[in-house]
Amino acid sequence: MTENPTPTLAGFALDAAERDQMHQLYRTLHAEPELSMQEHRTAARIEGILGDLGVEHFRCGGTGVVGILRNGAGPVVAFRADTDGLPIEEQTGLEYASTARGVLPDGTEVPVMHGCGHDTHVAALITATRLLVRERQRWSGTVVLIFQPGEETAAGARAMVDDGLWDRAPRPEVVLGQHVSPAKAGTVLLSRGPAMAMADSLRVRVLGRQTHGSQPENGRDPIVAAAAMVTRLQTIVSRELAPQDPAVVTVGTFHAGLKENIIPAEAEFTINVRTLSGEVRQKVLSSIRRIIGAEALAADLEEPEISEIYDFPLNHNDEDQATTLLSVLGSALGEEAVTETGPKMGSEDFGWLGESIGVPSVFWFFGGTADGDPEGPTNHSPFFGPVLEPTLGTGVTAALAGLLHWVGVRD
Repeated sequence: MTENPTPTLAGFALDAAERDQMHQLYRTLHAEPELSMQEHRTAARIEGILGDLGVEHFRCGGTGVVGILRNGAGPVVAFRADTDGLPIEEQTGLEYASTARGVLPDGTEVPVMHGCGHDTHVAALITATRLLVRERQRWSGTVVLIFQPGEETAAGARAMVDDGLWDRAPRPEVVLGQHVSPAKAGTVLLSRGPAMAMADSLRVRVLGRQTHGSQPENGRDPIVAAAAMVTRLQTIVSRELAPQDPAVVTVGTFHAGLKENIIPAEAEFTINVRTLSGEVRQKVLSSIRRIIGAEALAADLEEPEISEIYDFPLNHNDEDQATTLLSVLGSALGEEAVTETGPKMGSEDFGWLGESIGVPSVFWFFGGTADGDPEGPTNHSPFFGPVLEPTLGTGVTAALAGLLHWVGVRD
């Protein structure tokens, strides 16, 4: 890696018109969210902006967009912003709140909201790109801009890599990314080493034998067996793992039956697992299968069907690059605004982008709430609505500081 001095962001500041343009883009994105891998309008809007800026770009992974900002000889650095919304009915009361609807892959119509702040990520990266284009004379190298679809379903990063992302874009020295969080606006949180957990989601179908509710002896009750499974699954973390090994096992859905006096033929529930090491992950997944099989056997049921819904990789921050960026971001935003933190049990597919070509990556969080209330609305809440400033301004400054560390600043 080419070492550059700590970036000086003077000259990269937004003027009033540019700030208004950023805010308007954010409001538009927020009001028009799209579900994972369906981000057609969003992708077209990004392509239009990149085209207006004269930035080379191409589609990748369906609704993903990649921009290549070439500016002479120098290092190559990549930066990712995710673009998809969530099936949530917005309740923020914002004047630009979403009323959008979408259709899930199973055909269910749902409300759609940018409930995880991906609209802030896009607005910040687009604005950083505008400033890099405006100040071309002050840096040199290549910036690869990755506008990734489908983060919420762990489909997007993999789809872009499988679609030849790194065959079509220059290979970077590092991949950077950021995410808005319910921390205090104007602040940044960054960890060294593990940053976000691996995630595995499973669907379990418990097979019974239907009968009248008054004649349980003539059937096999999948609800009672599934309920026992759900209860015993909670003992994996509390009784099978060491207290020093973080893990989460959550049963998020449970569906069975249509009428109170019928024992149904099957029950279905879904499980979400979060872990920070491969060893713990394998232990938890093995225990899940053992418990489900044992409870089914105890209830004299067939072996349940267990299928994978999706999985997320470990999001690991390269320790050397993360250490450098803690200093870089502190210089750009003020030391008091940057905090080193531990790993989060949330998950991201960002890690696949760098991992797929063996280059380091670093991912950080920037705050989006006025007071940083730890009990306030969090990501994935229908009430999650980051304040415009200093949220967006911080996202832009952090992105530029990270990028300029690699492509340099010429005074």
